[in-house]
Amino acid sequence: MNPLQLGEITIGGGAPFVLIAGPCVIESEAHALDLAGRLTDIARRARVPFIFKASYDKANRTSIRSFRGPGLDEGLRVLAMVKSQFHVPILTDIHEPAHARPAAAVADVLQIPAFLSRQTDLIVAAAKTGRIVNIKKGQFLAPDDVKHAVAKAVDAGNPRVIVTERGTSFGYHNLIVDMRAFPMMRAQGVPVVFDVTHSLQLPGGGDGVTAGLAEYIEPLASAGVAAGVDGVFLEVHDEPSRAKSDAQNALRLDLLEPLLEKLTAIDAIAKRAEARLHG
Repeated sequence: MNPLQLGEITIGGGAPFVLIAGPCVIESEAHALDLAGRLTDIARRARVPFIFKASYDKANRTSIRSFRGPGLDEGLRVLAMVKSQFHVPILTDIHEPAHARPAAAVADVLQIPAFLSRQTDLIVAAAKTGRIVNIKKGQFLAPDDVKHAVAKAVDAGNPRVIVTERGTSFGYHNLIVDMRAFPMMRAQGVPVVFDVTHSLQLPGGGDGVTAGLAEYIEPLASAGVAAGVDGVFLEVHDEPSRAKSDAQNALRLDLLEPLLEKLTAIDAIAKRAEARLHG
């Protein structure tokens, strides 16, 4: 696998895992800046490369009454402040091809939402910005199927692609993670990220909102890192019970640092073993 370079951060190629973390959605300027600062400090203490993530618009909420975020212009303004104040790369998701170019003016990574992972025009628009494109594997796709989504970005002239696992639909209101998916997708030559918190959603299971099982974040994240993922994606909130999106599957902020200590230890063992096996 050819690693991707994002400033001083190396993604893939046997490098230590990258942390992608932040609130599900921008709730306010003050909250985003406060949380970004605290996440940056934790990641630096843990010596984990860090990319801040947050959405300016959650266009796929379960209910029309759910909070969607501040919108494109205001959201990108807040993300630009995070980037300039804390000097961290930014990831955000786009839902329309027209959003790709303005989002790319701020974000270092453009994310294709799982439900839109087969939307050709969206992937091509993201790829043409030259930014790293993070394609979330749809809950309805087999691991091998994402090669077609990756090919759309590559054929558009951009090989800087990441694939993210976020669980597979398992009956109604449930997701499962197949650990075989990680080596299957990495065999396609792209870095693979594990979106732990979204994998613990119970989609639509909360009568108009998405429920979740945050109590299983630690074992699931540990298993993914042991399987050799190149990045860990976590939605983190200082008070998950008050979060305006994905409250039930977000990691509580004070639990992040001890979790990173465990994951970095597992990652070091897994990467050494992988180097011996395949070196």
